[in-house]
Amino acid sequence: MALTPLNALAVFVTVARRRSFTQAAKELGVSSSAVSQAVRQLEEKLGHALLARTTRSVSLTEAGRRLLEDAAPGLQSALAALEHLSADTTQLTGSLRLSVPAFSLPLVVEPMLAKFLEVHPHVHVDVSVQDRFVNIVEEGFDAGIRLSEAVERDMVQVRLTPAFRFLVVGAPSYLERHGTPRRPKDLANHSCLGYRSPSTGLPYHWEFEQGRRELSVPVKGPLASDHAPLLLSMAAAGLGLAYVAEHQAAPWLHTGALRPVLEDWAPVVPGLFLYFPNRTRASRPLRAFIDMARDILPRRS
Repeated sequence: MALTPLNALAVFVTVARRRSFTQAAKELGVSSSAVSQAVRQLEEKLGHALLARTTRSVSLTEAGRRLLEDAAPGLQSALAALEHLSADTTQLTGSLRLSVPAFSLPLVVEPMLAKFLEVHPHVHVDVSVQDRFVNIVEEGFDAGIRLSEAVERDMVQVRLTPAFRFLVVGAPSYLERHGTPRRPKDLANHSCLGYRSPSTGLPYHWEFEQGRRELSVPVKGPLASDHAPLLLSMAAAGLGLAYVAEHQAAPWLHTGALRPVLEDWAPVVPGLFLYFPNRTRASRPLRAFIDMARDILPRRS
């Protein structure tokens, strides 16, 4: 079989990443018809439909998903190598696509982004804020940010933050009315504002640890959400207890609107990590982002 032209493969990967022929054409600087023709020729050469098209959307077929997962990292590595040799070493160009959870914004993204774009004004950064699990290879991201336990083992991980705690918090008014839980099992008698996983739609069990003891506690209450700021706001209003990362609750704790409870059972997680496929050579913008993170962010374990 003849080799698949790399330019057609590059067009396919761009369409798959953007989920749009029009957006891919804009990114590549060509017409939509040229993009459509390149993808059609690639499909004919391979003998498989790679993209399912409707008037409103573009999605990957199973063959397209496999091709994107297998070929995109190698293509990215080749393009990065060409860029590295041809680019002006004093001026960084290109793009950086990141998938991040909302609670990483104040810890990582916001402290980094303005400085990064100030230093590298010719890099375009695309930040997708989603708390659901994201397959960064399939969805065309250069890297993601997650808790370490949420990262697949075959990914390269770069620490971005120190370890931090998850806390149960409640308003003084709520604690005065209902008392303060002393042990995790006391939560059965409390109104708990539950977090619902954006990936599975299932309620998240609150996790606790004390020494070598680890507990996973199902909770119930009048409200469940996949948006931690809403849970914090409702907890501050006295509706019930919430379970969040300590830095998310910090402003409320500082003003006294919320108080921590069960602190001696608060679990510690290793922190937030940037991750990307280990078979992919990191692009120059991604390497620059990692270098700046190491300079700016505290990373003590």
